[in-house]
Amino acid sequence: MPSIKKIHTKSGLSFKITVSCGYDERYRKRCHYKTWKAPENWSEQRAEREAQKIAYEFENSIKLGFQPDNNKTFAEYAAYVIDLKEHTGTKHSTIELYKHLCERIIPAIGHIKLTALRPQHLNRLYIDLLQNCTKHVLDKARSKVDLGALLTERQISRAKLAKMSRLNAVTITAACRGQVIRKSSADAISMALGVPPKQLFEYILNTDHLAVKTVLQHHRFISTVLSQAEKEMIVTYNAAARATLPRAQRKKINYFQPDEIFRILQALESEPLKWRTITHLLIVTGARRGEIMGLKWENVHLDERYLYIEVNLRYSKARGIYEETPKTGETRFIPIPAETVALLREYRAEQEHLRELNGDRWQDTGFLFTRDNGQVMHPDSITAWLSKFSKRHDLPHINPHAFRHTVASVLIANHTDVVTVARQLGHSSPATTEMYYAHLIEQSRVQAGECIADVMLRDYDRKGEKSSS
Repeated sequence: MPSIKKIHTKSGLSFKITVSCGYDERYRKRCHYKTWKAPENWSEQRAEREAQKIAYEFENSIKLGFQPDNNKTFAEYAAYVIDLKEHTGTKHSTIELYKHLCERIIPAIGHIKLTALRPQHLNRLYIDLLQNCTKHVLDKARSKVDLGALLTERQISRAKLAKMSRLNAVTITAACRGQVIRKSSADAISMALGVPPKQLFEYILNTDHLAVKTVLQHHRFISTVLSQAEKEMIVTYNAAARATLPRAQRKKINYFQPDEIFRILQALESEPLKWRTITHLLIVTGARRGEIMGLKWENVHLDERYLYIEVNLRYSKARGIYEETPKTGETRFIPIPAETVALLREYRAEQEHLRELNGDRWQDTGFLFTRDNGQVMHPDSITAWLSKFSKRHDLPHINPHAFRHTVASVLIANHTDVVTVARQLGHSSPATTEMYYAHLIEQSRVQAGECIADVMLRDYDRKGEKSSS
């Protein structure tokens, strides 16, 4: 039986509940405690009855294995969960995101005990993030010296600096031209040259308000932490599940029309074979940028005409360029047409020639798309090249992800079932596909209805007209 101690204080009537759970290895009594304060307007008799009820529930929860840690704060437990996720195989990119989100979450609710965290706390946090919080970070930089002249003075080529800083050549060229680059890239250049960053670059403060999508990322992380606490029986429920979330407006899906694809393909004819092949694969596969850059020749089956997607190439400041599994964690194969096979054979022959020219300098990484010495390419290089390509040929701005949406729109318009579309794109489930492309799927269903009417009804009407005449 739990013991209940009545405590009279200036602030009112409280009850200290103690549940004994045997003895530890040193024969010391194990006890769990809970304090409950009665509402001010309650009679002592009513408060005692409620205390008895709470004590009974508390004892039962202890017997079931629920052992609350009343002193554990959200900050302490969030750090534990991040460490747990990291050691149980969660992707590095996800861990980095969690740590970044904590920079805003911990100052707001980090001090609150897990058992005391309520949906109201989270609602206030989300409102504050939306209304008062800005990015307010130094995330961009621009060279304030003649970086090209500095490289000439030190007899360092742009290609060598790219290798020293582990950045792509496009970023180095942009920095030398005084264009805006990422802060992390500026820091990498400064470190490679051995010059304090503030001597080479001026940093640009981003003061934009947070988007709803960003606030929802914070919510999902909090929910992950509290879900683990609920699983470990530290809290009785996940407060995030009962919070009120801001509603995000889904952006209009950006995809290319057939005439735009024709213009892009036409412009590609005058471009280097490597970049032509990269863009071609984006167009026909619907794969993500990092998945195309992560392709290795062992994943390419030209005779059977398919690609095997099992690597997503990513970059982080902490790790540089690294490999991880695709976004959903699942590998998949993608069929490719004869035109793609022919282009890949041509590109492989060119790469083999490049390998022979380099001799011992060639780094055999196994990747399809590499630098001129075989070294792995930065995944951001696709985005940078497509931006310059579109300007060079007077085309609309080309985002690599737009090709992915285009593939989805073509498949759906041709009445491909949603399961097949989901597998092609590497979505976690058909429900994800339906969420992103609901309007296209609805249009396809309307077209399907018209097709049924053409075959079942209108053909009958036309035949009836012929027989009567």
